[in-house]
Amino acid sequence: MKTASIYPRRMPGRGLTDALRTGKATLSEYAERSLHTRTARSVDALRRSFTDNLYYLTGRSFEKAAPHDFYMALAYTVRDRMLERYILTSERYRQNSNRMVCYFSAEFLLGPHLGNNILNLGLHDNLDEALRELGLDLETLLQQEQEPGLGNGGLGRLAACYLDSLATLEIPAVGYGIRYEFGLFDQHIKDGWQVEVTDAWLRDGNPWELLNRHQRYPVKLGGHTETYRDRQDRLRVRWTSDCTVYGVAYDTPILGYGVNTVNLLRLWKSEAHDSFDFQAFNLGHYYGAVEAMVVAENLTKVLYPNDDPEVGKELRLKQQYFFVSCSLQDMVRITLRDLGDLSRFAEKYVAQLNDTHPAIAVAELMRLLVDEHGFPWEQAWDTTRASFAYTNHTLLPEALETWPVEMFRRILPRHLEIVYEINRRFLDEVRMRFLDDAARIERMSLIAEGPVHRVRMAHLAAVGSFSINGVAALHTELLKTTVLRDFHALWPEKFSNKTNGVTPRRFMALANPPLTRLIGDTLDRDWLRNLEWLHQLEPWADDAAFRTRWAEVKLTAKQQLARYIKDSLNIELDPASLFDIQAKRIHEYKRQHLNLLHIISRYVRLKSSPNADATPRTFIFSGKAAPSYRMAKLIVKLIHAVADVVNRDPQVNPLMKVVFIPDFNVKNAQRIYPAADLSEQISTAGKEASGTGNMKFSMNGALTIGTLDGANVEIRDAVGEDNFFLFGLTAEQVQLRLSDGYAPGQVIAADPELRHALDLINSGLFSHGDLQLFAPLTRTLREQDPYLVCADYRAYVDCQDTVDGLYRNSEQWTRKSILNVARIGRFSSDRAIHEYAEDIWHVRAVPVKG
Repeated sequence: MKTASIYPRRMPGRGLTDALRTGKATLSEYAERSLHTRTARSVDALRRSFTDNLYYLTGRSFEKAAPHDFYMALAYTVRDRMLERYILTSERYRQNSNRMVCYFSAEFLLGPHLGNNILNLGLHDNLDEALRELGLDLETLLQQEQEPGLGNGGLGRLAACYLDSLATLEIPAVGYGIRYEFGLFDQHIKDGWQVEVTDAWLRDGNPWELLNRHQRYPVKLGGHTETYRDRQDRLRVRWTSDCTVYGVAYDTPILGYGVNTVNLLRLWKSEAHDSFDFQAFNLGHYYGAVEAMVVAENLTKVLYPNDDPEVGKELRLKQQYFFVSCSLQDMVRITLRDLGDLSRFAEKYVAQLNDTHPAIAVAELMRLLVDEHGFPWEQAWDTTRASFAYTNHTLLPEALETWPVEMFRRILPRHLEIVYEINRRFLDEVRMRFLDDAARIERMSLIAEGPVHRVRMAHLAAVGSFSINGVAALHTELLKTTVLRDFHALWPEKFSNKTNGVTPRRFMALANPPLTRLIGDTLDRDWLRNLEWLHQLEPWADDAAFRTRWAEVKLTAKQQLARYIKDSLNIELDPASLFDIQAKRIHEYKRQHLNLLHIISRYVRLKSSPNADATPRTFIFSGKAAPSYRMAKLIVKLIHAVADVVNRDPQVNPLMKVVFIPDFNVKNAQRIYPAADLSEQISTAGKEASGTGNMKFSMNGALTIGTLDGANVEIRDAVGEDNFFLFGLTAEQVQLRLSDGYAPGQVIAADPELRHALDLINSGLFSHGDLQLFAPLTRTLREQDPYLVCADYRAYVDCQDTVDGLYRNSEQWTRKSILNVARIGRFSSDRAIHEYAEDIWHVRAVPVKG
């Protein structure tokens, strides 16, 4: 890499130093001009700021600096320009009495910060020029950033998109979560198997966070409760804990696009009261001297510990309670500081619960109000229910969190008492409304009966919130008729739909600069702030020259992904082939194995008819399986096994390849989405709450093959039925099929291609003769098939044949690609946040002037 010397021509501030020494500048003028250097946006100022930060913050000269040092200097240069706006925003919010949104989420899958912040500041061109003058390349430095893996997938990525939109729409907001020391595992592949490797994202430091030691809160765990009388002779409860950990705040500024607003993501790290017990050390108890620190810090050590063992379940519950307790204590402090009256808490804040992980917040706010601040129960309950709104993200009963009562009592004894009291009063309300309906009361209770009594967190969230929303139109309707139907019957006014959205800044502008430039040149307006303006592209779908440019952009993206795959996996791809991509978490309901059955059937067809006029395809998979999810990990192995056979077969190689891109994260997603011709959204109808990958693919011009599941329904309505490849059973048909006694064996027997594909998996063709390796997978499909893979197989394969035919007509395919982008505007996270703000939170924008 070409470098330039920092000495003497680029010595930071030399001219200013000389002016100060000779009396040509006063100290205040020197300070003012130095400050300007840290915030100015010109090429010269950015170059000087970069060299300052390299020299003074990393302690490196150009000659000694490593690529990561250059990245850190660049990150600090960008951060300087954010912090000025951050301070302005904080002061503006302090002066303003508007309600603030608090987004409670156990996950925030932010993705790399640097590129996003450069985009939102509008600094790309000037920074690019400044770095080129120093002999450095901006794109190379962007790749140096370690991605914070603080989320598992859609839930955490949605939270990150919403923070981006909250800031862009200038809505006062703070995100609250956990600063995991180790994020979601890095996925390596060894002999076709997923291997989980520690995600040490903090190893080289994080220039984007600000340690805020002024905000440190105690969090109790374990122990017992006892009643006592206070000075007013009121019966009170005292919680004596077994241990107390402390939460310290790490703040990450979240910058809006094209505005001065910088909101806050506050993540909590656990620590002991004292990190070192000097007395224990002197007595020779060397481990005991640091034991409290080790125990406390383990609380936020890792995202989603394996919860198969009991200790893993306990840790997850402790994590969830820890972060909501710190967050609520923080909100109580600020309410008292700004309003001086805690009874106005719900005027100051509205807290959105991102799924059930933060639902314990309902009981914790009651504890703080009743036990710590002396509120009567009724007043505390009114305040609590006016403060929380709940977003449900799943229809899968196993994903609705419940905790064994005994474990809950052991960790949070006071909260169990509060949950019991909430439940007692709530069930009285149910009895009054529905009279003696014992079955309904049992279904709605916050405590599930059975051999092991369990606390139902979704029920606690529903009872303790003033609003309940689903994340797609179909999902919300199914919520009302399935998992939360009794609550909808009691409180229909609480329910609404807020279809998910994604930020176009990251998933179009950052991920796909050539497409962004083409759209920008065509529309000549800042469509990234109003994605509905993409509708103006529709007439261009009929312009032959524009279609040619559009196809060139898509080919460029495919070539870039092909180069990445060649460099990282040593697999040669044909960018002219149809790139058929399924990139998402590996799960049986997402049906990567349905995709594989089609691939195997296609392979058999090509082997049987080598001279057939087939459409060349590249099948690309990416996604992580949960470490304890054995069937999902077996699917990952089968993908690699099929790829190994197909890619080594010279007879079919020109017409098909199969690839698995390891370690699906935001950085890899930004490579994958722009390159897709076909987006695989093939989950069993009625199982996917919404999905957001479907939106990201469509935003980048992919056509979708999918079922009527989640947001697929609305995407198909938006882009047009002719621009969406639909197949499969509907959610109603799925339920009917299952209730009628679905027999997958009969379906398999009636379909020779399906039977042959399963037989080939069992034959050892894809397992080097091992007949048992994939038997658990094929046995499940033959005997149970809970996600109706076999039932949808024939419709899926036939639909794929239709895809082949259309792809051969490149003009028609490109036209449909353009229309997908032109009509995808409503799936921006800006639209979703606007709906939350108007319909649920009742908050308004607070612009920040520069």
